[in-house]
Amino acid sequence: MILHENTLISEDVLEKKFICDLNACKGACCVEGDFGAPISEDERLILLENFDAITPFLSKDGLNTINEKGISELDDEKVLVTTCIPSGACVFAVKNGNVVSCGIENAYKAGKIDFQKPISCHLYPIRISKVSEFDALNYHKWEICKPACILGEKHQVPVYKFLKQPLIRKYGEHWYNELESIGEAWEDENT
Repeated sequence: MILHENTLISEDVLEKKFICDLNACKGACCVEGDFGAPISEDERLILLENFDAITPFLSKDGLNTINEKGISELDDEKVLVTTCIPSGACVFAVKNGNVVSCGIENAYKAGKIDFQKPISCHLYPIRISKVSEFDALNYHKWEICKPACILGEKHQVPVYKFLKQPLIRKYGEHWYNELESIGEAWEDENT
């Protein structure tokens, strides 16, 4: 782990290559898994405040599930996550042709809300956990993302560079610029 300000960063975030390949995975991360996306209490409140604007961008199954269970629930580890419909998909997942997208992000792109999507979704494949007072940033390997790893290798794009925008959103531009310097030094030392 690399200490950078208030974060501990796994070397995998600097070494592993990754570019989402929606043509290959079809947005499977929104429909696969045991639970929905981790969200903070602040994000839950933002989603509730903006729910009327997001509603037109949701599926019928998603809306029905939200009406029954709400937009969030606790997973087995008591972490707040988005609710899932019975098939396992996130209530905010919407099928557009043969690709799944996020209803929250679709509302954002349409200019209806100013919240893009939960930071845990935006930062994927980085998962953040708390270690004492630090955020631990770890690369999460998932078989459904194998095409993203192949595409990242092809173009030689490390995880942290692929996630520049969400990392700046979470930690700020100064933090990211320093991370980029750390990443470049890491690459020079390890090639």
